[in-house]
Amino acid sequence: MMVSFSDFSKLDLSMGKILSVEDHPQADRLYVLKVDVGDKVIQLVAGIKPYYQREELLAKMIVVVVNLEPKILRGVESQGMLLAAKSSDRLGLLICEREVAAGSKVK
Repeated sequence: MMVSFSDFSKLDLSMGKILSVEDHPQADRLYVLKVDVGDKVIQLVAGIKPYYQREELLAKMIVVVVNLEPKILRGVESQGMLLAAKSSDRLGLLICEREVAAGSKVK
């Protein structure tokens, strides 16, 4: 399915700094992250626990879909989505190669 440029431009892709990482209270494979996206701190529920230790994630700058409709995942609200690439049994978070401020727009 092709997506129009107009539809794509509706996404708010921004850089976010991971401030905290907690285990999800009801799921072994999920983390609950607090992420600074510039003008606010949002909560993300992410299935990245099998791939990353908590210490690896703290202060990491990641790409986040900020304007995604909130969703309850196993009883915890997720207010956006981090972007990652997956290949067989490996997963890598999308990050910026240079230091940028939290909230910087991905274009």
